[in-house]
Amino acid sequence: MNIQEYFTRISYNKSHKDADLETLTAIFQHHIRAIPFENLSMHCGETIELDLHSVYNKIVRKKRGGWCLESNHLFFWALQELGYDVCILGGNSYEPAEKAYSAEINHILLKVVIKGNSYIVDAGFGGAYQAWQPLMLISGKDQPQIPGIFRFTEDKGTWYFEKVKRKHYIPEQSVPFTDTPELGNIRKIYTFTLEPRSIKDFQELNSYLQVSPDTILQKKSICTLQTSEGLYALVGWTFSETKYNYMEDTDLVQITTLTDEEVEKTLKEKFSIVLENKLLPVNVRGLPPNLVDMI
Repeated sequence: MNIQEYFTRISYNKSHKDADLETLTAIFQHHIRAIPFENLSMHCGETIELDLHSVYNKIVRKKRGGWCLESNHLFFWALQELGYDVCILGGNSYEPAEKAYSAEINHILLKVVIKGNSYIVDAGFGGAYQAWQPLMLISGKDQPQIPGIFRFTEDKGTWYFEKVKRKHYIPEQSVPFTDTPELGNIRKIYTFTLEPRSIKDFQELNSYLQVSPDTILQKKSICTLQTSEGLYALVGWTFSETKYNYMEDTDLVQITTLTDEEVEKTLKEKFSIVLENKLLPVNVRGLPPNLVDMI
């Protein structure tokens, strides 16, 4: 494994000699714009391994993406190689259908300390709730970014991560809408504590997510990628392109339904993914109805 090979994968060619916030932000943005959040392996009959060599080979050498366990594991390795003070944390994601946070840890995120200040970096949440910059770990402070306004709140050692939503304008529809207007304009994302974790703590989760029929990862084949203006998302046969802040407090969302052949072509052209095995697209209905709230 070679840090320069990783930099080539994410198209980063600037200085990295200083483990500072500016460098962290630049590498982070290159990572999320080059490495898709995707669960396509489980819909191609492939097993997802969590050891670092397997993750590195898949994402860096085979130019694939990965879900949070893979993408953040790779990013954790890269930051360690660069000399950052970084540790792994575990999160409990919010499940809109249940209106509750998951009972068990089901997400991985990273905490980086720079000059005494703590930041959360998460390269593996994907979709419309992916931050584009490291977030200061501070309670109750709005942190505006291009994707929206993010916020942490802390209560008795538990941290809550959320985002202020914008409206979505879909040209085929007559008026802008919010995906879940009855829930207001705050989207809960996940909770976490500052207890350091090891990647070994997620091995059982990695296995469970690949066999449980009840998770969204089994019920939907997902591939999303951050762009310079917004987001690409492919869920089953449905491709969407989001442009953030197309109008004031409104994102533009353009949605297209694809054929099986167009799915393969879109993966190559929009996500730079060429699969080794045949993909069986999946999009079970009855889950979150709008593409922008899939993940």
